[in-house]
Amino acid sequence: MSSNTAAQSKGTPLWRISKKFNFAAEKIIPDSFVFCVILMLVVFVLSLVLCGKGPLELLIAWWDGLSSQFTLAFQMGLMVIVCATCAQSPQVAKLLNKIAGLVNSRTAALIVLMIFGYVTSMLNWAFCTIVTPILAMHLAKRIKGLHFPMMVAGGYSCMILGQCLGPSATLYSNLATEGSSYAAIVGQTMSVADTCYNPMNIILFTVLAIVFILLVLFTQPGEHELVELGNIATQADVEPKSYRSTTKAETPAEKMNTFKPIMWVVGAFIFVYIIYSVATKGLLGALNMNLVIFLFVGINCFLFPEPHAWIEAHSNSMHLATDVMLQFPFYGAIMGMMYLDGGLGSVLVNAIVSIANAQTLPIFSFLSACVTNLFIPSQGGQFTVQGPLIVEAAKAIPGANLVNCLNAFVYGDECTNLLQPLYVIPALSVVGMKLKDVWGFMAFICMFWVVITCLGLYFIPMFV
Repeated sequence: MSSNTAAQSKGTPLWRISKKFNFAAEKIIPDSFVFCVILMLVVFVLSLVLCGKGPLELLIAWWDGLSSQFTLAFQMGLMVIVCATCAQSPQVAKLLNKIAGLVNSRTAALIVLMIFGYVTSMLNWAFCTIVTPILAMHLAKRIKGLHFPMMVAGGYSCMILGQCLGPSATLYSNLATEGSSYAAIVGQTMSVADTCYNPMNIILFTVLAIVFILLVLFTQPGEHELVELGNIATQADVEPKSYRSTTKAETPAEKMNTFKPIMWVVGAFIFVYIIYSVATKGLLGALNMNLVIFLFVGINCFLFPEPHAWIEAHSNSMHLATDVMLQFPFYGAIMGMMYLDGGLGSVLVNAIVSIANAQTLPIFSFLSACVTNLFIPSQGGQFTVQGPLIVEAAKAIPGANLVNCLNAFVYGDECTNLLQPLYVIPALSVVGMKLKDVWGFMAFICMFWVVITCLGLYFIPMFV
């Protein structure tokens, strides 16, 4: 066997490194709900041992945190449903097919997929989570030699990183809103230009975005390890289902069920209100989760204009929200235990931040956010725990840059979403894959994210 043939059979050096993480995915990582319960038990035990909390106190905090997330769990689930319905519509499928038709090589396909992921993430994370793996399917159907699990993991990493330069990210949008609880924690409002779009953040995002594209390009499996789309039993075909009625409506009820102006009126109501809200409050003042949800509801009113089709299309997307809706309250329970005064959240963050100086504080803010996000996969909930400690440290350490620390927090909160499986589940459901199929690649990308971000947070502020 020639050396070139041997190299092809083993894959690239990056592929061989990524396989180390796949072992952990196959042997150690359980289903996402089991992962959640294990984290919950770990927090309970550590709170007993390290923080001196009583079992009853923790149980009450567990319930308070769990029950506090019911509304948010519904909102998150509804966002996944309406965004998935839009992403899987015939019109979007036609657009994705046209995009896939523009490329004819493995390199071009992966670059297009990653750039598409970054752009759609800045529009909406849930839409990106669903539509990116669908584009991956279109590309994989056309082009041979694409390792499909890596495509899904790479597209998901784009969704996460895109939030670091997206003005709708929870921390950035709330800090820009007068009177928000986050502004109260920081002690002032900050515009998106000051936080999200400051030079340090733009440079760090650009470096990471390019590195992720290069990782996906040069992590090529050997010819015998390649897993193409056809090797995976997908639940969703590339061609979307048509929901239009094929029979002529005869009865008054059937005519109303297929009467398109009904949905057009609903969509018009939604868009008129959105325009009014933005005009009176400004884009950032009007931008919240409910507005984004109903923006996609309104879009779907025109994508699926027959009332029965609109309902059926959303019904077929509901299974994608199951894990998010059921698991979010349990992560709220974890958050409740970590919220306790002097609880595990404070212990972890204080332990990391206490050893920092002005130059390293952003790095330690990032690392503490990485750790805390494993237990509290909600940027808002996490900042409530971690934000006051970061702000206090930035004010106490002479020369510390608060904005860099806040940006570092966002990068840390997003980074370990590559390890924390909650948000990738809808994407996996679309393509019929299991967490273990992609977790190793996600952990592989996460390793580069941590190293590059730490270096960037240390060196970039020296030059900007």
